[in-house]
Formats: sequence, structure tokens, C-alpha cells
Amino acid sequence: MSDQPTPRTRKPFLYVVVCAAGIAGDVGELITPAQEADWDVGVVATPQGLGFIDAAAVEAQTGYPIRSAWRRPGDPRPLPPADAIAVAPATFNTINKWAAGISDTLALGILCEAYGSQIPTAVLPCLNAAQAAHPAYRPSLDRLRAMGVLVGSRAPHDPAAGGGIARFRWEEALELLTPRVRGSA
Repeated sequence: MSDQPTPRTRKPFLYVVVCAAGIAGDVGELITPAQEADWDVGVVATPQGLGFIDAAAVEAQTGYPIRSAWRRPGDPRPLPPADAIAVAPATFNTINKWAAGISDTLALGILCEAYGSQIPTAVLPCLNAAQAAHPAYRPSLDRLRAMGVLVGSRAPHDPAAGGGIARFRWEEALELLTPRVRGSA
């Protein structure tokens, strides 16, 4: 007997990896258009990111439990395998750990395995300009690009703006991923 969940549909399945950024609570702004574009969606949150979202609302919207911790051996997989992954919002911490191959959370483990599994992946960074100035950041993005990760166009925000972040284009993840997934079908 397989430990995979019973497929509910034949729609492509999108994992949305949510990190601990102030805008994470708006993840529904990616889930809704993904569902409208005929994706099935499951959310994987970093341990810190879990505290930034309304878990009950996200689970009601997707119909799947949010994953944040590894399952025990023998436990069923609560999500179908991913056809694509969107990391949004992606923090400085997650981007740098992912590029370095650090797999100390479920979210990072999934992202590190996505490369070897050739799962189309997009990242929408959400960090401030002071973080982006750190010498580790640009090489991390370059490494992710070299791995085939599609990187969103949003520029880092001004940390002096009091947390004010220009509109986050959640839908850019779908714009990046849809041609890769639908084109390969």
C-alpha cells in the first residue's frame, strides 16, 4: 500500500513554501489565483513562518493540512507530490540556507530535494535592502538561478520605510511557473 495520499484530481499540484515575513499572512493572494488557474495547492511553512499565517484559513482554502515538520516513518504523506513549488515570501535566511544546501527544516528539505527531482521552482524574495547588501545574498541568488530556480523581479525594500513594503506580486510565481509546468504536460 502506498503512503501517498489518494489523488483528488488530476490537476497539477503546487507547493507554496511560506517563510516568516510580515506579508506571509496574505498567502491567500497566491492560493486563490493558483486555484482559479486550475492548480491544486498545498502549503509548507517554515517553523517560524507558521506563526505568520492563519493556519485554519489556509487549510480551509486548500483542503490540505499545512506542513511544517517532518512526518514520522510510516505516517502517510499529507500532500501529493509537487509538480511545481513557489517559495513566497522567501526570506534572506531561507534563500541563503537553500543555496548552501542546508536542510534543517522540512521546507528547506523539500527545496533541496526539488533540484534533484527536477521540480520547477520559483522564488519571490522578500527582504530589505540592508539584508540584500550582505555578501552572501547575491551569490545565493546566482547559485539558485544556476540550479534552474526562477527568481522573481521584486527589489528589496528600504528598511528605513518602517516596514513599508511595496505591493508584493504574489501572482508572479504563477507567471514564472505556469509555462514550465503546462509546457511539459
